[in-house]
Parts: sequence; C-alpha cells; structure tokens
Amino acid sequence: MDPENIPRPCGDTNQMSRRTAIKSTLAVAAAGALSQAGSASAQNEEAKKTSANPDDRRASTKRYDEMKKSINLWAFPYPDKMNLRECLQLAKDAGFDGIELNYDLENDLSPKAGTKEFIAIRKMADEIGIEISGLCSFLFWPYPLVSNDEQKRARGLELAGKIGQAAHDMGVKNVLVVPGAVHIPWRDDHEPVPNDVCDKRAKDAVGKLALQAEKLDVYLNIENIFFNGYLMTPFEMNAFVDHFDSEHVRIHFDTGNIMFFQHPEHWIPIMGDRIQNIHFKEFSKKGTDYSLECFRPLLDGTTDWPAVIEALDAANYKGYVTFEYFHPFQHYPEALIYQTSDSLDRMLGRLS
Repeated sequence: MDPENIPRPCGDTNQMSRRTAIKSTLAVAAAGALSQAGSASAQNEEAKKTSANPDDRRASTKRYDEMKKSINLWAFPYPDKMNLRECLQLAKDAGFDGIELNYDLENDLSPKAGTKEFIAIRKMADEIGIEISGLCSFLFWPYPLVSNDEQKRARGLELAGKIGQAAHDMGVKNVLVVPGAVHIPWRDDHEPVPNDVCDKRAKDAVGKLALQAEKLDVYLNIENIFFNGYLMTPFEMNAFVDHFDSEHVRIHFDTGNIMFFQHPEHWIPIMGDRIQNIHFKEFSKKGTDYSLECFRPLLDGTTDWPAVIEALDAANYKGYVTFEYFHPFQHYPEALIYQTSDSLDRMLGRLS
C-alpha cells in the first residue's frame, strides 16, 4: 500500500506528543513549586517555634537592646597591618556599634596630633558609621599618676589631660583612667608605693583632672585593676569615686581584671549606677599564668556571662560593652573581630 494512502488517526500524533510533554513538564514544575512552598512554610513554622522556644545553647534567651556592642582597637593589627580607617571599617562591617580607641605616644591618637587631627578622626568614624565608645591608654603604666618619681607623676598628669582634650575634640564622652598602682608586676622600673601614699596621690591627681573634665564635659572613668594592688573591692571603688562628689568621675568596670580571686557579677550590684563604661574581658581561672596572657577570646574562659549581663540589666546599664584583648590574630586577623561580634550577639540575645 502506498504509504501516502495509509489512514492516519485523528489529529497529528507528533503534536499530541508535544502537548503531552508540555503538560507533563508543567505538572512536574507545579509539583516542585508546591513542594518548595511546603518546605518554606515548614521552615517558617520551625522558625516561629524556635522564636517562641529559644534554645539557650545557641544564644541568650533574653534580648538586651540597651547595651551596645563595642571592641577595643588592641584587638586589631594596628598599626602594623591595618591603618585606622581600615580598623574602623572592619568594626562596622563586623556589626559593632562602636570602637574604643587608644592614646599612645606615636600613632593617630597621640601628643603629635591636635584638635584638627582629632576632628578628622571623628569625621572619618561618622562617614563609616561607627561610634567611638571611649578612649583608653597604656600610658598610665610608664607614667603612673602616683609614681615615686615626681617627673613621671607630672608627665602622667600631663598625658591624662591630653587624653581628656582629645576625647573632647572628638566628641567622645568616656575617658578611662588608671588612678594609681601600689605595684606594677610587668614593669621593673616602678618602685612600690605604700597604700596610703598611693591613695593620697591618686585622689590629688584625679581631683585636678576632674576640674578639667567638668570643663570639657567628659567622664573620667576609674578602672579596677587587680594586678596594681589598689581599689581591690567594689566598696573601695565606690568610696574613691564618691570622694570627688562629681558626676564627671565615674567607674569603668573591667570584668576580667578581678577574675583572679573574685566575680564580676558580685561587683555590679554594689557599684550600681556609678558604672559609666565597661570592658568585657574574658579570663580563665583554669590557667596559672596571671599576666596579660591569662585573658582569652570572648567565651573561651570561665566568666559567668549570663550572670554578668543579667546583673548589668538589673543595674539599668545602657552603655557600651567593649571587648578588650591584647593579641590580634597573627593570621587572618579579621577572624577575631567577626568571632567577637558573633559572641556578643549571642550573649546579648541578638542572634536572629
């Protein structure tokens, strides 16, 4: 039979095959979409359950929005591997609200800079969108305000005044002050100062600085240091601060500096609203090296952080919580910054 004369079924079978294939494809796609929608819905439901039933293994089950995340510049490889702008930008990118800067003798914040330079630093921070949570300095150790060397005492007072002026120029409120030291174990050029002499000299020095602070409208925040043998209890700290009867002399509480024998959550209720600024410094009681090496990356220690933060919340603390650490990572230093930001998010209940 002539192939041309073979009877064909109604309709074109090729066309029918194409229609069938298209319908089949659409059906599969629709099924896939429904499956994805179902999966997304299930994920949303799971997220709602997680939100309703937070897991304290992941993060704090309470959110502390009044406390702001900050980090000290010592955690960055500044100035060796990063300049100040890079550090500010990294802090911003990592999710910090603020950064604490350090005053020294050589770098961006130093006696070599003046009002013009300090205003420029503040402008740079504003452009980046990062706050400056405070100023601190290691200069209180080579130039103690209570030194037996009169020239060192005078230089220390001069430098402390310059730090206050720098803070004012940058519109920064918080200035950390180490008021005195009976002993400085990591320096061999500090002659021990008798406790009563230390106390008198510290009060004289801070009294002079307080007059400047009132004019500049900055806070002199007295830091507790276990290693210096002075202001060893919250009662002594309160008495020292109250001595000046000035709203410009307050407390900079460092959680790690008392961890050798004490517990920061015990100090906070006693000091109360005198606390103006805070270092969240991690410490491990399991170690035996009681020097700067005993401080750890955040959460890698023995501090009872939930108790510390709850005590701060009960004291109505609304300021910065600043991670202080003296050893930038030698390799991939950004890792420490991001790790710390994540840790603070978990500690403050901000993990989404």
